[in-house]
Amino acid sequence: MLHLTEEAARCLLCHHAPCGEKTARAIRALRFENLWTATEIFSELTDAELRAAEDACIHYDKPIRISELKTACLEKKRKETKEQVATDNTTKNALPSLEINFCDMVCENPFFLASSAICTNYDMVSRALEAGWAGVFYKTISKQEIREVSPRFDAVGKEGTPFVGFRNMEQLSENPYQTDFEILHRLKQNYPTKIIIASIMGQTEEEWIELAKMAQDAGCDAVELNFSCPQMRLTGLGSDIGQNPELILFYTSYVKNAVSIPVIPKMTPNIMSMTSPALACFYAGANGISAINTIKSITMSNAATVSGKKTISGYSGKAVKPIALRMVYEMTGNPILYNAGIQKHMDISGIGGIETWRDALDFIQLGCRNVQVCTAVMQYGYRIIDDLKLGMQHYMQQRGITELKKLVGEEIKNFVLPSDLDRDTMVFPMIDRTKCIGCGRCYVSCMDGGHQAISFDTENNGQDLRKPRIIGQKCVGCHLCRLVCPTGAIGMAKRMNKK
Repeated sequence: MLHLTEEAARCLLCHHAPCGEKTARAIRALRFENLWTATEIFSELTDAELRAAEDACIHYDKPIRISELKTACLEKKRKETKEQVATDNTTKNALPSLEINFCDMVCENPFFLASSAICTNYDMVSRALEAGWAGVFYKTISKQEIREVSPRFDAVGKEGTPFVGFRNMEQLSENPYQTDFEILHRLKQNYPTKIIIASIMGQTEEEWIELAKMAQDAGCDAVELNFSCPQMRLTGLGSDIGQNPELILFYTSYVKNAVSIPVIPKMTPNIMSMTSPALACFYAGANGISAINTIKSITMSNAATVSGKKTISGYSGKAVKPIALRMVYEMTGNPILYNAGIQKHMDISGIGGIETWRDALDFIQLGCRNVQVCTAVMQYGYRIIDDLKLGMQHYMQQRGITELKKLVGEEIKNFVLPSDLDRDTMVFPMIDRTKCIGCGRCYVSCMDGGHQAISFDTENNGQDLRKPRIIGQKCVGCHLCRLVCPTGAIGMAKRMNKK
């Protein structure tokens, strides 16, 4: 059986793909974990159309095995939804609504553009809104003269995945601040049902208030306070504020007292705990919090140097998602903040490594009411909104959930302190012989990084040749083997008491 994830990831996701619009759409749906949509489209394509698509593929190596991709896709779908035969024929009109309230603003779905290079002018934002994004946190506006460097981006890859992590040295909007507010005014006029949020950064109390009032006068639905940019040229800006709860309290209070629209501070991850900054936002009267911005980092690629020099700058992409989730949970699942009433009075906008609807779901289940996307758009374009929305809708439909708000925070109850975890039971790994190809990756990892609990025969001594075997007396149930298996041949047995 073709490995769906690997083969879909090989696709270059071409612009105006030669393989055909429907074929390209099906593969893109698979790439972004939207199996339902991929199945619907593949079901409509004939074998002749798929062969023609393979012939037209312009991959630099070898064409995507589209016919095999269809077969594997349909088989996987059948296994996953045996009891839900009707799903494949569901129309979009029957899918649940993604509408949700955020800071008392009605959002058509939870997917927003994050304040960054992906939303720096009217044309960009309007194309995104037309594509289906619910709104935008516009690139941060300031009164500073912004002069950017070149090059300003770098990426960290692993095993053929080029954007595991993404580093950027970009700062704030290069437009005159008056121009940006004119753009925001036009956007709100032309897209009245979309949520238009201005991100701002001041240097003084007066500047913060002035910019916030200009955002309100431009018709913006809310204002985001950038307390988190990690690469400002001057001290006392960006993450310098976000690391100081007292400054967060002061500047948030100044803005909150000056405008009537929602005020949403944007938090930095470059701090030990989110508790104090979140409390500062709460006591200042903030309506919500955006978290997180990029993580201070260094990459060593000479191709990313600026006139031979390197610097510390922001890190984003899939690699930061677990850190972002941890910081969101520190706000939504924190007993101190809960007792203070923060969850009742402030909404959370989740940011960090969101690429697929499953990524977004993780943030929502930890208490976020919307999510912001940046790096994935930079890599794949605004078009990913289709699979973000459809994937979430199909998931809700499969669970019988009709309102997105019912997913908000549902996983918080499942988190406990490490000291409270069950240490009296274990789960053994279980090998599926029909999927195992005998590569021995599990054996190598267990021998050198685990508990030497897997045997692997390379000579036929009465056992299967090149097949691993779990040694029950040594296995501790760590599941390193399951994580390194390239074919998904290692699963989980039932949980049982330790002997």
